[in-house]
Amino acid sequence: MRAMGRHVVLVGMMGSGKTAVGQELASRFGVGFVDSDEQVERRAGRTVRQIFEADGEAAFRRLETEALIAAVGSTERSVIAAAGGVVLDPTNRDLLRRAGTVVWLRASPEVLEARVRDGNHRPLLGDDALGVLRRLDTDRARLYDEVANAVIDVGDLSPDEVATRIALVVA
Repeated sequence: MRAMGRHVVLVGMMGSGKTAVGQELASRFGVGFVDSDEQVERRAGRTVRQIFEADGEAAFRRLETEALIAAVGSTERSVIAAAGGVVLDPTNRDLLRRAGTVVWLRASPEVLEARVRDGNHRPLLGDDALGVLRRLDTDRARLYDEVANAVIDVGDLSPDEVATRIALVVA
C-alpha cells in the first residue's frame, strides 16, 4: 500500500459509484472510508436535499469544501468519495491534487441516468435527469480530468471490478 500515498480520492458524477467502490477499496486496503456527502449531512444535521432547498447550492458548496478539507487533512490513510461537484471550486481542485491519488470514475450520462433515476435525494436533477446529467458532464469533464491521476470507465462494471482496476493503479 506504500504506493497508495496518503489518500485515494474518487471523483466523478453522481451515480458513478464513488460510495460503493470506495467502501470496497477501503476494505481491500484496510483503511478508513470517508464519504464527503455523508460528512456534509452529519455536520449540517440535514440531508443534501434539505441543505439545497433551505440554503441553496452556494451554502452546500461551502459545506462540501469544509468536508473535503477535513478528509484530505487527516493523517490517517483513507479512501475518500468526493462529492460530484467538488471540482467546481479551484481551491478544492488544488486540495485534490495534493491529497494523494485521484481517480475519476467516468460514465456516460445515459449510464448515470439509469443508475440515479429512482433516487429522490439528488436535488440538481429536477425533472430532466438525462438533460441535467449531459449538461453537468459537459461542464465538469475537463475539471475531473484536470485533477485525476487515473481514469476508470465504469460503464457496466460492478463496484468490485472497478475496485480491482483502481487497486492495480495504486499498487
